[in-house]
Amino acid sequence: MDEFMLIFRHEDGKKIASPEQMQIWMKATMDWIGGIAAQNKYVLGNGLLFDDARVVHHNKMVTNGPFGEIKETLGGYIIVRAESADEAASFAKDCPILGGEGNTVEVRKIIREKDMHC
Repeated sequence: MDEFMLIFRHEDGKKIASPEQMQIWMKATMDWIGGIAAQNKYVLGNGLLFDDARVVHHNKMVTNGPFGEIKETLGGYIIVRAESADEAASFAKDCPILGGEGNTVEVRKIIREKDMHC
């Protein structure tokens, strides 16, 4: 079985929703993760704060960000165990984050050290 990262891209919910709506979204997300964990397919996950973020550019310049002109940004991720990218995508399809227009969940296979060919 392989591991896949489900990467959440969305707007900062605090800018578009009330604290009550944020609590509803958080409960829905925790319930969704709980469903994956009940199948013994959840590995780990973290939300990422939008506040106090920095971007280090190729020229070593550091800017506040990554916000600029973009509407959505990386908001968090979970890692799941799955037999295939299709199975991992089936978990992603039920993610509550997809309820927001323009929000996405990107599914990427994690390369294990033994799979690296250097």
